[in-house]
Amino acid sequence: MRKVYVKVNADFDSAGNIIPRVITWEDGRRYSVDRVTECRPAASLKVGGHGLRYRCRIGRMESYLFYEEGKWFVEAKQ
Repeated sequence: MRKVYVKVNADFDSAGNIIPRVITWEDGRRYSVDRVTECRPAASLKVGGHGLRYRCRIGRMESYLFYEEGKWFVEAKQ
């Protein structure tokens, strides 16, 4: 596994929560986040790092998206 920093378009709700909407992969592919099912502070045990971990539904897949010190990253396969 490797840590891949990605571009994320996100909204902020009235309480100041960040809601990711679109993830742009390093090669330019874009994925719409259909739903965020969980958001909590957590560590990435696979690639290192700690921040807010979002469990996101993207199509039929579920994936983790991390927000760490102002940057977004995902755990990607080699």
